Amino acid sequence: MCCLDILVNNAGIITRGKITEATDQDFALSMAINVEAPFRLCRAAIPIMAEAGGGAIVNTASCWSVHPGPDHPVYVMSKAAVASLTKCLGMDHAHQNIRVNAVCPNEVNTPMLRSGFETRGLDPDKAIDSLNASVPLGRIAEPEDIADVVVFLASDQARYMCGALLEVNGGKPVQ
Repeated sequence: MCCLDILVNNAGIITRGKITEATDQDFALSMAINVEAPFRLCRAAIPIMAEAGGGAIVNTASCWSVHPGPDHPVYVMSKAAVASLTKCLGMDHAHQNIRVNAVCPNEVNTPMLRSGFETRGLDPDKAIDSLNASVPLGRIAEPEDIADVVVFLASDQARYMCGALLEVNGGKPVQ
């Protein structure tokens, strides 16, 4: 018997720009990474978890999946799909003791965020400083800030959470 206690779906890609600028390739890649991958992994993991008596799945959605911001329609809809998948699976599999929740971060200081600034011709450090000033807690998230929430959602401390979308944003609303 195979055992799987925890699944964390944390891959993602950000496609920026207006819908009129989005290519079919942008759409296909965003859907493959942001939506299809977690769908397939959840589909594979749930029977294994059910047979073992339960488990925890933590998806990475986005604050933008709950509160869409401007000029990122491909990203927003892909992460909204993850949020909806999370809520649906949370309801559908709670009776099997499988808890499905999502962490919804705002900006996180990652190589992906920094490379996005570089692609747009911006200095990543200056752009991060500007973002830091926009967050009530004084800085954007570091990967560890999000990882701690993922660990919580996967733990027994979150044993009564199911289908939740937990925003981790330093107090910053989507703008």
